[in-house]
Amino acid sequence: MTLHSEHLEEANTELAELKQQVLIACSHIKEKCSSDGNFDGKLLDNWQLPSYELAFCMAELSAATAFSDYAQKLTTQKFTQQLALSFCVETLQSVLNRLVARATDVGLDREKLLEMHVGAVYSKLLDTYASAAFLSSLGSEIVGNDIQRLPSLLSEEKELVRETFYRFANEVVLPLAEQIHRFDEDIPDVILQGAAELGCFGTCIPERFGGLQPDDRPDSLSMIVVTEELSRGSLGAAGSLITRPEIAARALLSGGTEQQQQKWLPRLASGDMLCAISITEPNTGSDVAAVSLKATPVENGWLLNGNKTWCTFAGKSELLVVLARSEKDSSLGYKGLSLFLVEKPSFSGHDFEHVQPDGGCLTGKAIATIGYRGMHSYDLFFEDFFVPAENLVGEEAGEGKGFYFTMAGFAGGRIQTAARATGLMQAAFERALSYAKGRKVFGSAIADYQLTQIKLARLLATLTAARQFSYAVAELMDDGAGQMEASLVKLFSCRAAEMLCREALQIHGGMGYAEESAVSRLFVDARVLSIFEGAEEVLAIKVVARELIEESS
Repeated sequence: MTLHSEHLEEANTELAELKQQVLIACSHIKEKCSSDGNFDGKLLDNWQLPSYELAFCMAELSAATAFSDYAQKLTTQKFTQQLALSFCVETLQSVLNRLVARATDVGLDREKLLEMHVGAVYSKLLDTYASAAFLSSLGSEIVGNDIQRLPSLLSEEKELVRETFYRFANEVVLPLAEQIHRFDEDIPDVILQGAAELGCFGTCIPERFGGLQPDDRPDSLSMIVVTEELSRGSLGAAGSLITRPEIAARALLSGGTEQQQQKWLPRLASGDMLCAISITEPNTGSDVAAVSLKATPVENGWLLNGNKTWCTFAGKSELLVVLARSEKDSSLGYKGLSLFLVEKPSFSGHDFEHVQPDGGCLTGKAIATIGYRGMHSYDLFFEDFFVPAENLVGEEAGEGKGFYFTMAGFAGGRIQTAARATGLMQAAFERALSYAKGRKVFGSAIADYQLTQIKLARLLATLTAARQFSYAVAELMDDGAGQMEASLVKLFSCRAAEMLCREALQIHGGMGYAEESAVSRLFVDARVLSIFEGAEEVLAIKVVARELIEESS
């Protein structure tokens, strides 16, 4: 065992101890939120800040553990192990400081936490792997050897998939990315057709329906590898191409009839039919149970009336997966929701209107956004829009179960978002490294300065942690687990992407703020990641923290 391997084991022990402290804190909150021995989720709103902090603590600790586990497999890769140790140590420092600050709130022993600060192992790791000189040496090696990414440890098959979409992103997506962003254009057909020819849309659909996933088990890892490389090319123009069909496919596989699966999944897999997911409403964001779009039963089907918002890719898509309230009694909450497959023509541009022969109408208007351009996100307006009975997911048996079918797709959506964040980070890091090496200030390249070297080391460490965390979660999900971890990796990766893109822009200086610089596009694109597929606050408090607290003993 190498010295660095030994230190990684020590770091893992420290990470595990802090995870235990987080769970103790969760147990304390559970006690405070219990009535007559039963957990009351409504009381959790009195603990939002501690819950939010604990969720992020667990996300960061889990990312560091994933990075450490990955590095321990690379015993001959001294640099990789050193970079992992630097990330683990800075994570320990960050989480420990936050737990110390929140100790009284969450029932932790502050003195015990402070003892960790001066513990022999922690102090050794901190002095060795968090010093300015050490971090600078890592950055110097990155610059000197032009290290843009670390070994993936993907299988030969997965590496071939990655290489294929890496080339597609370079040759097809990247040359168009800036124009699409600056002029807020639609995704051109050359990208959509090229992605379809490579099997992009089929990566989330089983082989028996014409997709690329094995029939006997999911293959989340292939999906996130593809998504990562497409996002490296452009988040808005390519990075989200898999996400929507995946959510639709998971919903259909979870609750659709055999006839519905046979009808829709092959068309989604081939890319012949593009789809969008319509859940959010003007007055209901992440609170899915509050959806109010009305679905009224009529002869042979349903009439939809109401508004939706933030429906991404609604214009180009020929299929909208729409969550609507099929029960008049709003007190039923999520139990009164059903999922509908809404067909429409494909439209280009920022506005569309589709009028049915009997007068039903669906109109859409693109929302102006600072980034994530190409797909466009729409406000939708349904007026007596008819949906045939056979387009209710699950048909009669699926009435009132739309919430559950929707949730089946959200975990996949979250890990897809983490992959999008990783791809964005990869693009930003590559540009930051290139600019730092070429730009001279005060007679020296920016990359020759200590602070820049330290920034580059931290950026590559964060990027690698996000990538390996998402890979680890993908494997868990393929084994039927990983629902919590999918939420954790989204929390970590999306916030990390904002930080990394900010630092990449900062390395560019004034040029980073200019629209002609690609890094400015990456910066504004990163901002959306913590909002969609579950807003950061809701995901942290209502999903991650709640589950951690409920499951604590």
